[in-house]
Amino acid sequence: MSEETLLQFPCRFPIKAMGRTDLELDLLVIEIVRRHVADIHEDAVTTRPSKDGNYIAVTVIIEASSKQQLDAIYQDLSDHPHVLMAL
Repeated sequence: MSEETLLQFPCRFPIKAMGRTDLELDLLVIEIVRRHVADIHEDAVTTRPSKDGNYIAVTVIIEASSKQQLDAIYQDLSDHPHVLMAL
């Protein structure tokens, strides 16, 4: 498996996760991302509800240090049952 990437690390990188609005998805996503990133600033987290308000998208902008770090974040987000999609 190739470890090639077009990104140059470290770099600012947006992590986006989506799920239902009836959950505190923002807190869950921050908790998962903090397992891999020590410093997340308050202004680095944004939320956006879907058109009908049934879903929410949470974006966390991090300072990514490696492709392996990003892969681990996405794996943890994808493995959680409340996260419907991670981009």
